[in-house]
Amino acid sequence: MKELIGYLIQHLYLDFQGDISPETVRGFLREDDSREARHLLSKIIEEKGIDDLLITLADCLKEHIATGVTEPVVMQQLRDYTDS
Repeated sequence: MKELIGYLIQHLYLDFQGDISPETVRGFLREDDSREARHLLSKIIEEKGIDDLLITLADCLKEHIATGVTEPVVMQQLRDYTDS
């Protein structure tokens, strides 16, 4: 069972449902004047979209499935993405 569970966790696929576009992200961050929000918006503009963000974020969050995908984990992954 342990081997099967390990295999299933390693091959779990993480995706985001719903319509998310650069405009949607801007809408969520419109009232947020934090450094992180400004940095993320600038990265989205630099990358000309959010496809790389979503792929990278899903890939990085996959590592946290076993221990939990929590708000602090997502925040740290977004910081890491914007700093890359």
